[in-house]
Amino acid sequence: MTAFQTHSEEFSLTEATVPNGRTALVTGSAGGIGRAVALRLAAAGYDVTINYSRSKERAEATLKELRQHPGRHQAVQGDVSDDAAVRELARVAAGASGTLDILVNNAGTTSETPPDDLDGIDLADWDRVFQVNVRGLVQVTRACAPALRAAGGSVVNVASIVGLRPGPQPLAYAASKAAVVSLTKTLSRVLAPRVRVNAVAPGWIAGEWMERTLGDNYDRLMERRARMTPLSRNVTLEDVAESVYALAVSHSFVTGEVLVIDGGYTATT
Repeated sequence: MTAFQTHSEEFSLTEATVPNGRTALVTGSAGGIGRAVALRLAAAGYDVTINYSRSKERAEATLKELRQHPGRHQAVQGDVSDDAAVRELARVAAGASGTLDILVNNAGTTSETPPDDLDGIDLADWDRVFQVNVRGLVQVTRACAPALRAAGGSVVNVASIVGLRPGPQPLAYAASKAAVVSLTKTLSRVLAPRVRVNAVAPGWIAGEWMERTLGDNYDRLMERRARMTPLSRNVTLEDVAESVYALAVSHSFVTGEVLVIDGGYTATT
């Protein structure tokens, strides 16, 4: 059954709700990287559509933050692995103009299986990770392609350094992010020359995602990671958001690239 709901109640065209004319869609943006990216785009003058699957309260809180910036912002509920919901999401995000300037494929999930537990892999979990992280990315990009082409837009996918090299993440998650890296390169050719497609590959981001991954070892391992990083700290959500924005907006002759955001850790260890 298709799950779809939009939070775009009727309102007058006040300064805070007049459309800016530039549109962006960020999937999986109730919190974390998606929220940070959405806020960065809103601050830059984009009308931002955020998307969430289950985190309604967090999405509404993020939407409230977005509406502190001028523009018409909205939150749309929908599972990116559901193609019908995705097509409706793309339609709503493009709006009356039928164009989309920026798509950020951020929606993602992971498995609870420990990274080295090959025998313990739950194949249902494996399938769900790939449905969201890989199939979801393809479905969203495909649905948004006409609007992106009409705008001469840009796609930024959120990968991970574990898609480039081994790390302390479940096998399903790491493999799905390797697929994101591959799809970024392939889609940059498929959507050329009108649409650029790039990806970011963050390192260990300080906050709740790594807290869940590292558990009781979070503080110790994050401190060690920062010591081993040339720039002497771990990645922040704001670091990732700024890099996504730069790839989407500033680098007009860059496509098919994966930008590693880890302060030089991967390059030097």
